[in-house]
Amino acid sequence: MWLKLKKNPWFRLAIGAAIVFFCVSAILTLHRYYTFYASYDQGIFNQVFWNGSHGRFFQSSLSSALSTNVVHQGELPKVYYHRLGQHFTPALLLWLPLYALFPSPVTLTVLQVTLVTAAGLVLYLLARQYVHDGIAAFLVVSFYGANAVLGPTWGNFHDICQIPLFTFTLLLAMEKRWWWLFWLMAIALLMVREDAGVGLFGVGVYMILSRRFPSRGLAVCSLSFGYMLVLTNLVMPLFSEDISERFMMERFGQYAEGDEASTLEIIWGILSNPLRLIGEFFTPFGRTIAYLLGQWLPLAFVPATSGAAWAIAGFPLLKLFIAQGQSVLSINIRYALTVVPGLFYGAILWWSIRPQLFEKQAVRQFWTFCIALSVLITLSANPNRTLSFLVPDSIDPWVKVSLSRQWEHARAIYPLLDRVPEEASVSATTYIIPHLSSRREILRFPKMELVTDEGRVERMEYVLVDLWRLNTYQVAFKHDRARLEVMVPKIESLIASGEYGIRELRDGVVFLERGASSNPQALPAWETYRGQLQAGARDFSRPETQRITES
Repeated sequence: MWLKLKKNPWFRLAIGAAIVFFCVSAILTLHRYYTFYASYDQGIFNQVFWNGSHGRFFQSSLSSALSTNVVHQGELPKVYYHRLGQHFTPALLLWLPLYALFPSPVTLTVLQVTLVTAAGLVLYLLARQYVHDGIAAFLVVSFYGANAVLGPTWGNFHDICQIPLFTFTLLLAMEKRWWWLFWLMAIALLMVREDAGVGLFGVGVYMILSRRFPSRGLAVCSLSFGYMLVLTNLVMPLFSEDISERFMMERFGQYAEGDEASTLEIIWGILSNPLRLIGEFFTPFGRTIAYLLGQWLPLAFVPATSGAAWAIAGFPLLKLFIAQGQSVLSINIRYALTVVPGLFYGAILWWSIRPQLFEKQAVRQFWTFCIALSVLITLSANPNRTLSFLVPDSIDPWVKVSLSRQWEHARAIYPLLDRVPEEASVSATTYIIPHLSSRREILRFPKMELVTDEGRVERMEYVLVDLWRLNTYQVAFKHDRARLEVMVPKIESLIASGEYGIRELRDGVVFLERGASSNPQALPAWETYRGQLQAGARDFSRPETQRITES
């Protein structure tokens, strides 16, 4: 059987696509990490895994800094905060033994690429249940060329990267009638995070509407819906109030009254006001259509006419369309991956009744063009700034950091990282955090205090602030400019108070140590650099500069 597959050119195409996807994605994401473009979420997940490897499961000071108690109530972050109150992700424990063997943020980066690559191979096996090798191979190439796959894979590690592999395996088990594996994957999907049951619910709806497995489909719908309700209303609040006071309100607060709401209250708000639901579904209309087209493009728009695709992917799509916020309709962010399995399964079924179309050269050429266009659009979008060395971050004003400049800046940071002891507490800027997150006590600057395991309030021992990056990007991005305006005075006040001494300044990266005297060479260098930043800020505030930026 294996020899037969090896001789099959279509199978070799699928394997070749998997190898290319894995190698390119691994190289790009590792480069992204080592040049300090991996950001806060990478640090959160690494700290969660690091704490887990030391028996402190799902605890994170970085997650605590984002909790409602800190953000809305002004409390200090805690090192023993359990992230399960924000996102319930027990499936991460599956990969904890691997992380324990290779405890590094790099492990998570490679794990993510591996999981998504494996999902494409399972997709090939799933497709072969219905279509011949040629169509199956094209579906695999479409998967690896999809913007909704490439974009999220080329970013920080995230829990949703498990969903395509688990879902394709579940659907394959359904086709094979391997019900033990089907239910195992159903449970694994629910364990990915609290809202992963939305996609599983769609699978159950398909099983019912297709009349293939109606009783099992009803069980799947009941399991997924009931699990999500119990989890979000009873279990997660045991850890913190984030689900009701922060995450529900941030995404679905338009359906609620007051400052907090449970999932049951959000559901009632949606059902009791259908006109508002319809309005949210179709607005912004242009972005909604563009999002659908982007999801359909690598499959030559086939899912648009597939009932199975709408049945399974329709529920994750609905969740995104009725939510608020810019990120939900970004195809380069992790949420896009939740839609992918349903679209591809629907495409498999669509091709299973139209296999003769694939024999037409024009059809294959159009499909190939759609895949290539999807890849080109992804590259031009520079997802998660992974391709900043190739694609400018901004055209007007022009912002582009060359490959050599990225590595030059990285080489300036690494000696400073080496000066931070492994057990020391540290406050650092967003893109330095992943490299220092294998520790108990870490915060994002300008936060400086947290509550330790002993219940004491502690100031961070070390501070690492990358001002070069903020200064480089602030000409085009307001949030970088706002952070720069906050951080420079904060650094100045820490030095002036005598509590912290500036030990080194390398390529715009400031290294401070609590209780130490300022380095005689570093202090005047900082004063000179601060003057340059202030001069740059004055230049930026000129009307002609503002016009260039705003255009």
